Amino acid sequence: MSTFGKGCHLHLIDGSAFIFRAFHALPPLTRKSDGLPVGAVQGFCNMLLQYVGKDHGADAPTHIAVIFDKGSHTFRNDMYDLYKANREAMPEDLRPQIPLTRAATEAFNIACKEIEGYEADDIIATLSCQARELGARVTIVSSDKDLMQLVGDGVEMFDAMKNKRIDRDGVFEKFGVFPDRVVDVQALAGDSVDNVPGAPGIGIKTAALLINEFGSLEELLDRAGEIKQPKRRETLIEKRAQIELSKKLVQLDCDTPLDFTLDDLDLRDPDPDTLLGFLSEMEFRTLSRRVADALGAEAPVIPEKAAEADAPAAPEALPFDHDAYECMSDAAALDGWIAQARERGWVAVDTETTGLNEMTCDLVGISLCVEPGRACYIPLAHRAQATDDLFGSDDLAEGQMGLDAALAALKPLLEDPAVMKIGQNMKYDAKVFRRYGVAVAPIDDTMLMSYAMYSGLHNHGMDTLAERYLSHAPIPIKDLLGSGKGQITFDKVPLAEAVKYAAEDADITLRLWKLFKPQLHAAKVTRVYEGLERPLVPVLARMEMDGIQVDRDTLSRMSNAFSQKMAQLEDEIHELAGGKFNVGSPAQLGEILFEQMGLEGGKKGKNGKYSTPADVLEDLATEHDLPGRVLDWRQLSKLKSTYTDALQEHINKETGRVHTSYSIAGANTGRLASTDPNLQNIPVRSEEGRRIREAFVAPEGRVLVSLDYSQIELRILAHMADIDALKQAFRDGQDIHAMTASEMFGVPMEEMTPDIRRRAKAINFGVIYGISGFGLARNLRIPRGEAQAFIDRYFERFPGIRAYMDDTIAFAKEHNRVETLFGRVIHTPEINARGPHAGFARRAAINAPIQGTAADIIRRAMIRMPAAIEGMPAKMLLQVHDELLFEVEEGAEADLIAAARDVMEGAAEPVVKLDVPLVVDAGQGRNWAEAH
Repeated sequence: MSTFGKGCHLHLIDGSAFIFRAFHALPPLTRKSDGLPVGAVQGFCNMLLQYVGKDHGADAPTHIAVIFDKGSHTFRNDMYDLYKANREAMPEDLRPQIPLTRAATEAFNIACKEIEGYEADDIIATLSCQARELGARVTIVSSDKDLMQLVGDGVEMFDAMKNKRIDRDGVFEKFGVFPDRVVDVQALAGDSVDNVPGAPGIGIKTAALLINEFGSLEELLDRAGEIKQPKRRETLIEKRAQIELSKKLVQLDCDTPLDFTLDDLDLRDPDPDTLLGFLSEMEFRTLSRRVADALGAEAPVIPEKAAEADAPAAPEALPFDHDAYECMSDAAALDGWIAQARERGWVAVDTETTGLNEMTCDLVGISLCVEPGRACYIPLAHRAQATDDLFGSDDLAEGQMGLDAALAALKPLLEDPAVMKIGQNMKYDAKVFRRYGVAVAPIDDTMLMSYAMYSGLHNHGMDTLAERYLSHAPIPIKDLLGSGKGQITFDKVPLAEAVKYAAEDADITLRLWKLFKPQLHAAKVTRVYEGLERPLVPVLARMEMDGIQVDRDTLSRMSNAFSQKMAQLEDEIHELAGGKFNVGSPAQLGEILFEQMGLEGGKKGKNGKYSTPADVLEDLATEHDLPGRVLDWRQLSKLKSTYTDALQEHINKETGRVHTSYSIAGANTGRLASTDPNLQNIPVRSEEGRRIREAFVAPEGRVLVSLDYSQIELRILAHMADIDALKQAFRDGQDIHAMTASEMFGVPMEEMTPDIRRRAKAINFGVIYGISGFGLARNLRIPRGEAQAFIDRYFERFPGIRAYMDDTIAFAKEHNRVETLFGRVIHTPEINARGPHAGFARRAAINAPIQGTAADIIRRAMIRMPAAIEGMPAKMLLQVHDELLFEVEEGAEADLIAAARDVMEGAAEPVVKLDVPLVVDAGQGRNWAEAH
């Protein structure tokens, strides 16, 4: 007789979601005894342990199961053979781990279920419906949108990664309809991931509006003739069969034939011997100890020589308790926290401000954390909450410490060389404090630790790191500030909510630091973090705060000139097209190119209109002049909107200068990224792009000096690929592009033409980026066959380059990473992928060690530069790829160039001794264009 019924609570875990989350969250791990990939298995076990070991309170399960997909062919493929046809093949190193996750589930003594021919979602749907009919509650542990159609009447979803419950209102927020109409919306909108066709041109929002208006999909299709919009009406009528098929594909099957019952899913304690035996077999030392402690058993002994280093496991199992965080408004109490920080020798610090621009925002509060779970927030400038004004008043709220008093108390601590200040993206906080007269040092940065260890695997923002490595979803800032026109600034956030949010940030940061700090050595990236990442923070902070002077009048004149040039190009384009049209409209351009002119290669998007991105136009430009003119027009339009117009808005009212912000952890290879504004993407190949640099000027009595590495990536390639001809050419100071052209095309140096040299230059730099015949054809605007012949001839002449590429790809495939000459690790998780991502992954792996080494070299130069130019009337302002830009007093240019060149040309040593010399070109002038 069944015991399952009212009072029971069934938890159904989406196993596939756990697996893929685990696989993509952690770096690749192998069992050292035999090389078996086990990273996803370990992550899966950690997530399972985290969930089942959690105190669910009144929501605790009485029954639980992990549900998996079995095979890729289901009854939906019989309905529609293209169902999920676009999905990429499973990564090769994940495939052997799939059965191990089933074994892990069974080792935890949790029911593990899968059924041939049905998806996990159908099994979950069937179990949910059965449990609901018997009066039981159901929690589906997943964030899969397809499962949202089941929510309601005792069934809810729980996103374990975000620690968020999804009820009927949550479904409405996602789809714009309640659960009973989710399938109708999905049938209309389709799903590109699962290859569900839907109704072309209708997305989620439009679908929701239609279903809410007509009540159901069937009613909508029956009355499609009433739709006022012609295109939409036509789609619904003509695609009815396709839409009805789509509904069958997205509708979950609540009558899946099960070979088990709900009673078989009862909650059971794990058997210590079985579970620890499995973990021991997998060689998970850290996880084995955690489980043994939880079960009160003795941890198995795993030989050191047999075990691969475990992925980071959070050392603190202490839950996050927002109510335990303190609001600090008393000076005496703050002194106690400061004393604790001095006693420990470290403290996590975070600032809350009125905006994201460190040069203009106001400091609102400061949070501190001295041990996991123990954090405080010091509010400084929160506004009082008026009862009739959601946005608060201009008066300060009560219960806050004065700004001057708080900074006076904290300044000695924040500047104390004996106390480590720990932050997440510490450059931001350091700049904020610097504006208030506090020079924070020394610092550790959890974002940069993650970047040093996990570059290429994921981004390094706090939310990502907390979810992946602490299994905790932080409070979203959107919950406090809102979004859109109603968004408020942090000083308007009520104190009680601000304390929870701000103190949590400091708490997370400290926990990540305690987790990551010892892992740096195990991951063999201590030198990268200590030598290339952390010391760059104060250097960039100083550069960003100094900024560079920009002449508004020059920008304004350029904007006008660009407008006139764009108008001329429009006339040329209209003449080539045989009539006027909106050049800025991709749809109209597509009709001209592919219908009116009959050019090949046109593809229509989901909206039924032609797509005309740059790569398509670059291909067509080899066949007709019109696409090339449009590309020129777009380039001018971008220059005008992105630079000559937008830069005027970025001039700081107080300093009269533009202050860009550099992202240290933005690019996987170590290259810096410039934002707000982006000064690294100003084109230098076009005359118009070069002219923009004329607006960057030196103040009266000063000069801009540019120092630029000459062909640094080609020099690194010559060294790494051991190409004797290239190395000798660099040693002899030859024109490398002319030499390459002479070698490839058999043209004597004295007979070299600019066109032949230009083609060799395009190949030289293209090879570094794994350029294809298609790509080179676009760059040179020549036929693809001719471009491919150039590349083939290049590899025949320099076979060592092909060998380097093949060796690099082989290393990446074996180790799932590549490395720079300085030990920077760039993970390559997609290197074994198939399909459209495969080529990109291989090209990125080939280029990363070269570009990354170049980035490391200029980082080393920047870190050494302040000491080298100390005492000179000069300052370093900008870094743009291989170039450093300085501002110096007139008369001191020669001294600066000599000192800076010495640093830059010797930056690789003593860590790396290159086979070719590094050469730095220097220039100077009243503006950046003259200096460059």
